[in-house]
Amino acid sequence: MSSLITRVRLKQIENLIEKGKRLDGRGLGDYREIKIEQGIIEKAEGSARVLLGKTEVLVGVKIETGEPFPDTPNEGVLTVNAELVPLASPSFEAGPPDENSIELARVVDRGIRESKAIDAEKLVIEPGKKVFVVFVDIYVLNHDGNLIDAAALAAVAALRNTKMPNYEIENGEVKIKQGYTQLPMRAYPITVTLGKINGKLIVDPWLEEEEAIDSRISLAINDEGNICAIQKGGVGYFTPQQILEAARIAKEKATALRKKLDW
Repeated sequence: MSSLITRVRLKQIENLIEKGKRLDGRGLGDYREIKIEQGIIEKAEGSARVLLGKTEVLVGVKIETGEPFPDTPNEGVLTVNAELVPLASPSFEAGPPDENSIELARVVDRGIRESKAIDAEKLVIEPGKKVFVVFVDIYVLNHDGNLIDAAALAAVAALRNTKMPNYEIENGEVKIKQGYTQLPMRAYPITVTLGKINGKLIVDPWLEEEEAIDSRISLAINDEGNICAIQKGGVGYFTPQQILEAARIAKEKATALRKKLDW
């Protein structure tokens, strides 16, 4: 067990959850307070900051031109990276991405990609030759649990805020013109993470609860309320019934979270 949480504290968490309560006063199905800010990085094509309780995540979007992948010549490119900034947590270290930052980037990427959130065909400049590449960079500024939901929400908010440069093709060269157009978005996937402690499912586990859970499951929900991606973490397991219950809760919570994007 991690040194971040004592056995006494662990027992407190478990006992309260058995009673349907949590240390911070929330019910088992409640999120912490959520705040979303858009357009806060001046030099980025899009940006957003999400505060989920004390967890803080910043996302910046940059758009450049590049070549499409050979197997998708008629689609633009999406690249998601995550950086766990050392000042955000004593457990984060400087250096190349570790397995936690790689997993975070992949889960966020999968929700965006599998929901077809970006109309990738509209990112094509010259089929098979030149496309727009969308870089989504995630920076965790403070870690107090549930980085996946905070990062996924910040990424979608930043993409919604993103503008693409206007362009024209002159003598076979791409020339960037003045002005911008909105990034072509088709969906706004919402990711909901639940942890399991002593057989009980809890929404939005904060840091101490993450130390106590034996497994977690993150579900990305598209605009129609359908699951488009799932990621399971932790050494424990979920029964088929618990997965169905997690899916039901995730769909319900995604509807409420999506409303926070409707400015």
